[in-house]
Amino acid sequence: MSTGAEQPKVGVGELAERVRGEMIPVTSRFAYFSILPVAEDDLKQYLNDPIAAISPAVVAALPPIGLILAPYVERGGEKEGDWVTFERPAEPRYAPSSRRELDSLTVLALGIREIEVADYHYYFYNAVAGLLADHWTNEIQERFVRAIREELSAEVHGEVDEKSWHLKQALLRRQTNVRKETKLFREYARQSFEDTLTLYLHGTCCDIDVETGPRQMPSRYLRRRLELLVSLFPPPEGYAVLPEQLKSR
Repeated sequence: MSTGAEQPKVGVGELAERVRGEMIPVTSRFAYFSILPVAEDDLKQYLNDPIAAISPAVVAALPPIGLILAPYVERGGEKEGDWVTFERPAEPRYAPSSRRELDSLTVLALGIREIEVADYHYYFYNAVAGLLADHWTNEIQERFVRAIREELSAEVHGEVDEKSWHLKQALLRRQTNVRKETKLFREYARQSFEDTLTLYLHGTCCDIDVETGPRQMPSRYLRRRLELLVSLFPPPEGYAVLPEQLKSR
C-alpha cells in the first residue's frame, strides 16, 4: 500500500487512514508506523524506552494510540488539517506533533528528522499529556484544580511551561476573583495539568533539569504538583521521579 512517501507532503488524516492497518504493535495500547527507515537502536529510543516509562495508570486512561514516525509535521489550517512532509516547513508552520482521531484509534504523528532524542521525548510526552488532559476523569480534575486554587490563593508566582504561564497571566489580568470557575480558569487549569504532566512523564523516563528563570514557579510548589501526580499516576516498577525515590531504587 502506498503511504504517500512519493509525495512531497500528505495530510496526517489521510496518511493515518492508509497505514492504520499496517501499524506494528509495541504494547497492547501503542502501535507504530515509520515513514522513514529507522535503525533498531533508534526505534528503541523513539518507542520502547519512552513508552516503558509511562505510568500504568496513565496508560489505562489512554485510548489505543498509533504513532507515525515522520520526517516533519507541518501545521495546516482548520479545514485541511496538518501535514506530514519530507521538507522542513518554515518556522511558523513547523509543528513537532499532530493528533488525529480515527474511530477507536488516536493517531499521533511526530517529526523525528533534525531533532535530538531528548527533544523528541519531550514532544512525545507532551502529546500524551495533552491527550490525557482531554480525557481526565472528574477525580483527577478535582484534585488538580484544588491544588491550582490553593496556589492562586497563595499568590504563587510562575508556572511549569510557556503555555500555562501565558494563560495564568491572562487569568490574573482579566479576573478579579482568579479562583472563580470560568472558561478562562478552566483553560488555564487544563493547560497547567498538561504542562505539569509532561514534565512528570519526561522526568520519569529521562534525567532532566528544570530550567530556572523568572517564569518558573518555586520548587516547593512544583514538588507538591509532582507529588500529587505520583499519587495519581505511580511510576512503573523500577522508575522514579523524586530524589528519595531514586535513593530507594
